[in-house]
Amino acid sequence: MGKQVREQKNQSGPEEKKTIRRRIADYLMITLAAGIYAAAVSMFLDPNSLAPGGVTGIAIILNRITGLETGTWMFAVNIPILLVGTWKFGLKFILSTLYCTVMSSYFTNLLAPLGAVTADPLLAALAGGALMAVGLGLIFKAGATSGGTDIIVKLLRLKFPHLKTGALFLLTDTIIVTASAFVFQDIDTALYAGLVVLVNSLLLDVVLYGHDGAKMLFIISDRHEKIAGRFLEELNIGATYMSGNGAYSGKDKKVILCVVKKYLFPKAEEIVRQEDPDAFMIITSATEIYGEGYKSIFSQKL
Repeated sequence: MGKQVREQKNQSGPEEKKTIRRRIADYLMITLAAGIYAAAVSMFLDPNSLAPGGVTGIAIILNRITGLETGTWMFAVNIPILLVGTWKFGLKFILSTLYCTVMSSYFTNLLAPLGAVTADPLLAALAGGALMAVGLGLIFKAGATSGGTDIIVKLLRLKFPHLKTGALFLLTDTIIVTASAFVFQDIDTALYAGLVVLVNSLLLDVVLYGHDGAKMLFIISDRHEKIAGRFLEELNIGATYMSGNGAYSGKDKKVILCVVKKYLFPKAEEIVRQEDPDAFMIITSATEIYGEGYKSIFSQKL
């Protein structure tokens, strides 16, 4: 019995070390990403009164109203959202997001005294949007999220699954950018903030996955039910089982076929890695997707 226990410990040791190293690397990447994101806010957007949607935009608006530091507002606004997210999705899902929120808020306040790099609102919008995209891209690659509206949209999708994720993000960003026009009493500033949203959205796709529309996955795993279940529960994406047969083993296999939007792919990849490190996964690009959750072939095929 003692020999078996020792053997099990020896076998699990390298895998545990690998997991720990991976986790440390992820948090180092999140720290770097939080610093880049904070630089975009403190050195380009906030000094030029550009509120680019999301919790960051809300924090910039509240800073002008109350005088409290923008980074502090970023953390404060995220607290109730993170609490609800923990209740709905569990502590494991929210832990890396909480760390990301703390670090980005801290770096935002730390860099704020440096002031604006440029006073030109167009240059600030372009540079700030680009830096935000780089920061968010690294955060997603590390398997985390930036919190805020990401969690709000996920919660709304649970309540109203028929609503499109992209439409919800566009709606929240539009409301916040519009509110900034009233707070700052300047329509030009709001339009530049809208430009930040556009630049961030376009470059985030490039940072993560180039110009591909989405990722199509073929996953062969003995834990196909667990993987597909987590895709449905955590990512709100559907999956299709295809029947297969191993040429060497002769065993029947279930192949998971699914299409994942680009910003969700790092999370999907992490789920597969957690559930079955030995899974066989083929990843390819899908540039035209029609059906539920994507485009309608009747209304959007031009």
